[in-house]
Amino acid sequence: MFVDSHTHLYSKKFDGDREEMVQRAIDVGVEAFYLPNIDSSSIDAMLKVEEKWPNRCFAMMGLHPCSVKENYQDELAVVEEWLNKREFCAVGEIGIDLYWDKTFLAQQKEAFLTQVQWAKDRRLPIVIHSREATDLIIELLQGVNDDRLKGIFHCFTGSPAQAKKITDLGFYLGIGGVLTFKNAGLDKTMETVDPDHLVLETDSPYLAPAPHRGKRNESAYLVRVAERLAEIKNAPVENIGRITSRNSYAVFGKSGIFVPQATD
Repeated sequence: MFVDSHTHLYSKKFDGDREEMVQRAIDVGVEAFYLPNIDSSSIDAMLKVEEKWPNRCFAMMGLHPCSVKENYQDELAVVEEWLNKREFCAVGEIGIDLYWDKTFLAQQKEAFLTQVQWAKDRRLPIVIHSREATDLIIELLQGVNDDRLKGIFHCFTGSPAQAKKITDLGFYLGIGGVLTFKNAGLDKTMETVDPDHLVLETDSPYLAPAPHRGKRNESAYLVRVAERLAEIKNAPVENIGRITSRNSYAVFGKSGIFVPQATD
């Protein structure tokens, strides 16, 4: 049993074989898929995937930091409208990305903290995108953290010290294909982190694990991430699947609404 806690199944890169791709994941034991939103342009496609696979695919709502531009307030208004319109499993993906462009750092901070507050008001988890900004986001969260706030640092690739700060805040670490990269160093960090603080993800179609690195990622490859984590922890892969799935459901399972109730 596995859970893909972060996958863009609605990506156009899956338009040619989406049904087959989802079935491949189900066939290897992936039973739930959590879909992060990007911006107003991705909502329709995301909701269609959720509708196609009810009780397996669960949509989030949020504004990705790379989509925070001059019109970010208009984009935030769309997010808020949707959050008021229906239930979502999380506010995400949100955060700060300073890898490509620092022009809108102030706006990214504002957008992030605004969406954090919306999540707290609704008692929803947040799913955080952090690139070249992990320490900054930790600092921002330390200023607003309370018992209403929980979530995942998606695609965590940081140090043991950063991992401890994040888990001390009560957040989980989303672990994906980078764990299988030979020189990434994430394996050393994972040696210091208890699986009780981890969830698995693919971020598909991005960041495919070895031996598929550089190719299109898909949710079936989540098993490779689980296998590598099992090697690091010297534990059966079934245990890794069980623990990380339990953790995902602890994050997303608001009254059981966003946890699969039965399998096909």
